[in-house]
Amino acid sequence: MVSDITILTLILYLLLGALAGITGGMMGLGGGIVIVPALVYLFHAQDFSPQHLMHVAVATSLTTIIFTSISSARSHHRRGAVMWREVRQLVPGIIAGAILGAIIADRLPSELLRRAFGVFEIAVAMQIGFGLKPRPERVLPETTGMLASGTIIGSMSTILGIGGGTLTVPFLMWCNTDIRKAVATSAACGLPIALAGAGSMMVTGLDNEMLPPYSTGYVYWPAAAMIALASVMFAPLGARLAHTLPVMTLKRIFSVFLLFIGIRMVM
Repeated sequence: MVSDITILTLILYLLLGALAGITGGMMGLGGGIVIVPALVYLFHAQDFSPQHLMHVAVATSLTTIIFTSISSARSHHRRGAVMWREVRQLVPGIIAGAILGAIIADRLPSELLRRAFGVFEIAVAMQIGFGLKPRPERVLPETTGMLASGTIIGSMSTILGIGGGTLTVPFLMWCNTDIRKAVATSAACGLPIALAGAGSMMVTGLDNEMLPPYSTGYVYWPAAAMIALASVMFAPLGARLAHTLPVMTLKRIFSVFLLFIGIRMVM
């Protein structure tokens, strides 16, 4: 039985959103990398059904990314850094991939989803800790290649509950895109990923009777609303801190934190 929503629970959701906003603004990471594992523990404490706990965490994370990606994309657009032609080429594949990812996630057991996310978290921790970047070895593909790339990015992002930045940015950099434009374009791609992914997760979970109250499909609205509100408010603070704090040192500390979470998620 799911426990009632308490003031403490709502405060924890707000704190999680603030943490996701600060780390996202400071390190250029999508909030899902922090939000999903934290929600797993919070939802477990609220006695959510273990069979669908990871599904609810993933779908709720995607819903919060809708709002943070709008804010981020607008900021990058004002600086003229978004490559909108490439965004338009990726979006059809992203939407198709997000729908496919939601269908796949709906059929996977929560335990397998949790371990897959843990492995992904460990990979991200290693990438951040060692500052690994793909070599710019080629140019962006034509329409068919962009469609296929968008499909992979959209499906993986939906299954993992992330905004796609950890997949889109390396892909664009591998294709000889400037890092600033890669980050900006990835931010713009985060919105269709989140919209299509969250919407599809709502639909695939509609016939499930074991989900908590205040949910639409797999999306749990109390958490989504509080996290989105705080993350949008605190993301500008993270961006300011990026210019005043030793970000490389913070990234290494954060990578150890992610590594610990990833190992816990796997085990």
